[in-house]
Amino acid sequence: QVQLVESGGGSVQAGGFLRLSCVVSRNYNGSYYLAWFRQAPGKEREGVAVIGPYGRGTKHADSVKGRFAISKDGAKATLYLQMNNLKPEDTAMYYCAADPDFKPPDLLLQPREYKFWGEGTQVTVSS
Repeated sequence: QVQLVESGGGSVQAGGFLRLSCVVSRNYNGSYYLAWFRQAPGKEREGVAVIGPYGRGTKHADSVKGRFAISKDGAKATLYLQMNNLKPEDTAMYYCAADPDFKPPDLLLQPREYKFWGEGTQVTVSS
């Protein structure tokens, strides 16, 4: 199995930016779906963005399109989430996740599709 360690969270004002990182280690060979999820207090975990195996294709949730961008550095086995123009409603714990199994487009951002999870990094956006 893989291990995932997130970093880069913090507190920013609305309109600011952050870049989250997730180091993927142990048995990772590039063939996994890698995704970012977030969970705000009292809310369900929701998918933010996903990148396909070997970096083929990305998908972003409608709520973050045009503001967030997922990417990865294969050589460093690191997943990124660039978050621009942050809004107070982006406040949440952000998790990276990985899974090796094929996923149809409508399931790419479903938390139940992912077996491996990091412990999360907190993002707080103040107005």
